[in-house]
Amino acid sequence: MKKISCLLTLVLMLVPVAQLAAQTQKNAESAKKNIARLGVGKKAKTTITLNDRSKVKGYVYSVGDDDFVVRDSKTDSPTTVRYADVLSVNDRSSKDLLIGFGAAAAGAAILILVVTRGAALRPH
Repeated sequence: MKKISCLLTLVLMLVPVAQLAAQTQKNAESAKKNIARLGVGKKAKTTITLNDRSKVKGYVYSVGDDDFVVRDSKTDSPTTVRYADVLSVNDRSSKDLLIGFGAAAAGAAILILVVTRGAALRPH
């Protein structure tokens, strides 16, 4: 009975470890796909969140099988990041694009208001 109890305890302790390993592998595969989608070069801007919640910002400089290099856009200093250490990959260029669309929409709305208000204020 004591052996069964010890065995059951051991199995219950190993299940979370196996789940954590599977999640890490899944995150690594996802990170590898996202980095491949971004490409390489100064236009491949990104913010990488690591498993320890620290962040690496810059552009993807080079890509390998197990890791990739992000260079800081300001200092050009390289940081090698292992895919297994990545929690999430954020595409900064799409964020910049959304900001651009928002600014264009605001500009268009202001232009429409000026034109319609100007037409209403003109004497007939």
